Amino acid sequence: MDFAKMPDGLIPVIVQDAHTGQVLMLGYQNEEAQLATRETGHVTFFSRSKQRLWTKGETSGNYLTVVSEHEDCDQDALLIRAIPDGPTCHRGTTSCFEQPAQTAYPAPAVSFIAELERLVQRRHQHPDEDPKSYTVSLFRKGMPKIAQKVGEEAVETVIDAVGGNVEGLKGEAADLLYHLLVLLTASGLSLEDVVAVLKQRHTTISGGVRRD
Repeated sequence: MDFAKMPDGLIPVIVQDAHTGQVLMLGYQNEEAQLATRETGHVTFFSRSKQRLWTKGETSGNYLTVVSEHEDCDQDALLIRAIPDGPTCHRGTTSCFEQPAQTAYPAPAVSFIAELERLVQRRHQHPDEDPKSYTVSLFRKGMPKIAQKVGEEAVETVIDAVGGNVEGLKGEAADLLYHLLVLLTASGLSLEDVVAVLKQRHTTISGGVRRD
């Protein structure tokens, strides 16, 4: 980064959710803040109001764990893709750019599924946060029960599809997707692992290589 280009030595930093693509917040870094970010793995800014370094989450515990950094073409702005550990905004919302429900644009489907997967993973890692959660109860019952639920939902999805029950199909497909997320999490896998396989197959097919 070319910090010398900026009169105050600060560059704007946009933080984006690495899984959903949602813009979480905007802050500023100097060279010291950038170094601290790379050393700790947590996004650190320079506070213009406090005139000091501050790590997002140092008070709330809602850290932003860095996945990657991307400079813009002029080297005077930075995009950081990160994984948030809880709400990013001090108001308790996911993003500092959160819109009121009546004016917000609908989130892309993939973005919401990523958010749902993160919630499932959190229930798995921290079951005591919501011990009465249905997701937590599934994890406690173990893999046989989780796998059984995936099978049941798959069968019900097929039945509604074959029967032309479009409304029922939507509901059963939603149940199937949810329980599949639980199954993957319980197996130590994620959607990224599945997507990696799909990408590999796509590359193989596009390259004209037979997979049979």
